Amino acid sequence: MTDPSGTNDMAAAHAAIPSVDRLLRSAQLSAAIARHGRPLTLETVRVLLEEIRAGAHATLSASGSFDEAGFGQLLATRLAELLAPSQRRVLNLTGTILHTNLGRALLPASAVRALADAANEPTNLEFDLGSGRRGERDRHVSRWLCRLTGAASATIVNNNAAAVLLMLNTLGSRREVIVSRGELIEIGGAFRVPDIMARAGCRLVEVGTTNRTHLSDYASAIGPRTAALMKVHTSNYEIVGFTASVGETALAKLAHEHDLPLISDLGSGTLVDLERYGLPHEPTAREMIARGVDLVSFSGDKLLGGPQAGLIVGREDLIERLNRNPMKRALRVDKLRLAALEAVLRLYADPDRLATELPALRLLCRQADAIHAGALALKPALETALGGTAEVRIVDCHSQIGSGALPADRLPSHALAIRPLGTGRHSGRRVEALAAAFRELPLPVIGRIQDDELLFDLRALEDPAVFAGQLPKLRLPAAR
Repeated sequence: MTDPSGTNDMAAAHAAIPSVDRLLRSAQLSAAIARHGRPLTLETVRVLLEEIRAGAHATLSASGSFDEAGFGQLLATRLAELLAPSQRRVLNLTGTILHTNLGRALLPASAVRALADAANEPTNLEFDLGSGRRGERDRHVSRWLCRLTGAASATIVNNNAAAVLLMLNTLGSRREVIVSRGELIEIGGAFRVPDIMARAGCRLVEVGTTNRTHLSDYASAIGPRTAALMKVHTSNYEIVGFTASVGETALAKLAHEHDLPLISDLGSGTLVDLERYGLPHEPTAREMIARGVDLVSFSGDKLLGGPQAGLIVGREDLIERLNRNPMKRALRVDKLRLAALEAVLRLYADPDRLATELPALRLLCRQADAIHAGALALKPALETALGGTAEVRIVDCHSQIGSGALPADRLPSHALAIRPLGTGRHSGRRVEALAAAFRELPLPVIGRIQDDELLFDLRALEDPAVFAGQLPKLRLPAAR
């Protein structure tokens, strides 16, 4: 038998739902239209009414009446969710400074201002103010790149993968490029050197073995179809033990004896010797040019500390060939990134102040005692927010640079280690739930999980108050 009272209640609830036109005449919806516009408000109203007819938000149409005030609040919440930025600021407490998933290098204030100024007004992007004629957009940064690397010329594309693609396609299309087998790398996003060579139209010629490659291996592989020799910086890993590789100077000499260019994918790249700041050495673009490399490519948003870009420096005739390739236009960067990159490159004119003005380098250079002081300041506030549900300890740890830079090197740091109380087979779930709670804060906090503990490496947190100030809003997961 059917339930007449239930059927009647449902019919009464549906009858109480007002029309769209009636709702749009209400004061609350008029305010929503004034704030968000009629099309989006109207679309959202219709979606919510369909949800109510399907049985959702039952309290709004209970007892044969409709709660217009409650509907207005629901509409305001839904519109706020729709219009909230998808890309949000987060606190990077993972211990990886140049974190690809979290945006890599932070821009210095001067670069942010330059970017905003270029976005807000017309610029002489491709206009020569002296001659009154069309100019080249790359000139805004190429002079600085040449100054800082010792190269004769330079060009720029949207990232280093694009730079490698452009070099290979320009110099090696339908021909052979020789690479050591130990340098056929794969980095994040399944970017593989063999794959990019195939897309560029080159035929890969592997020489040597995974751990040992000699100059004679390259020499034996050179033939009439050879277009170039290539060196690839090994990102994200390091081969140790019984190894051998050929340096750029010897390889450049061999290439030039056969009238071939030597090209180098330097990966994360840097424009200064990091050892002067107490960091491990990383090959610089200037070193590559001095050793005879003809074209060097590297990233703008990794160790260089700028916006995403692929930078290529080297011989003027080869750079001209790259710029004539139709692919170059498809890979070019806009005025915003050029403005930000130029501002970053200007900072390199004064290396003595670089460690304070360039955020990426400043974070890499932070001293362990300063990080420990931040941990001491945060620990009591974190314990209070957790309300006795977890143990909080200050632990020694090691940060990493990230994005393929110095993969085997670690930087001494300190972390807050949070272990939910209680033992058993659900400990992993508890720490996952706790990590999710920190990600739900107004300013999401991203850490890492290790050995059933949530670790917050504080190397990248220069102001502990930013973290502590929102801890009262932490919503702890329900106990299991």
